[in-house]
Amino acid sequence: MASTTLGAPAARERTRAKVPAWVWALPPVALLALFFLYPLALVVQQSFQPDTGGTSLEPYADVFASGAFREALWTTVWLAVAATAGCLVLGFVLALVIAFVPFPGARAVSRFIDVFLSFPSFLITLALLFVYGSVGMANGAWTDVTGAAEGPFQFLTTPWGVLLAEITYFTPFVMRPLLAAFSQLDTAQLEAASSLGARAPRIVRQVILPEALPALAAGGSLVLVLCLNEFGIVLFTGAKGVTTLPTLVYGKAILESDYPGACVVAVVNVLISVGLYGLYRVVSRRAGA
Repeated sequence: MASTTLGAPAARERTRAKVPAWVWALPPVALLALFFLYPLALVVQQSFQPDTGGTSLEPYADVFASGAFREALWTTVWLAVAATAGCLVLGFVLALVIAFVPFPGARAVSRFIDVFLSFPSFLITLALLFVYGSVGMANGAWTDVTGAAEGPFQFLTTPWGVLLAEITYFTPFVMRPLLAAFSQLDTAQLEAASSLGARAPRIVRQVILPEALPALAAGGSLVLVLCLNEFGIVLFTGAKGVTTLPTLVYGKAILESDYPGACVVAVVNVLISVGLYGLYRVVSRRAGA
């Protein structure tokens, strides 16, 4: 009896070993296909079905020939690139201060960055509106002091306002990998460089920056992907004449009821995002992030 009882687990293990690995992968793959790939496939399918019926490339031809699409594509790209550059510069400087300039509360600030990453983007935009909006604190203080009819800060409804909001929101996404990289930096190198008479700018340029480049590349790639797909910031700033690919999808689908055109723009946006995400993964893997 004991031999039979002990042999049962061994038999189950042999049966489990005979089951191909792909069988165990079926349930998660099926869920992925149902909730993510199937809706995406519907969007792609709809992008090839014009309102006139049938299946053709007409929606793509119409969208690509549209000046609104080309303008939205250009606006999306230059805003994303400019915001990424601003985040890299600002994030590097702030991370340097937090990591290498001792001050009370440095650890608390570092932890707050982790919390900040969970904030929705519209919350930061709303805060900027309270400060720099047409009836915000800065303009209110100006009109109270000068008696002017309106304040001078009117940039939030321009592309520069969108750029400021994106830099403000996405900078911590660059700081996080930088702080992780700085925490692993051998302080003996810094002490040796300082003992040899190197000043702070030279230490940053020749010792810290080379170590930070992989983290900068990983953080910058992630920010570029996120900026390309940002919708809430552009919508909440109410920037006049600023149309990005995500807002163009919204306009075509909700305002114009042009679903094939909206799907075409969405497919283009997805392809760009997936390509950049692949770049981000390659950079992150090489950086060890």
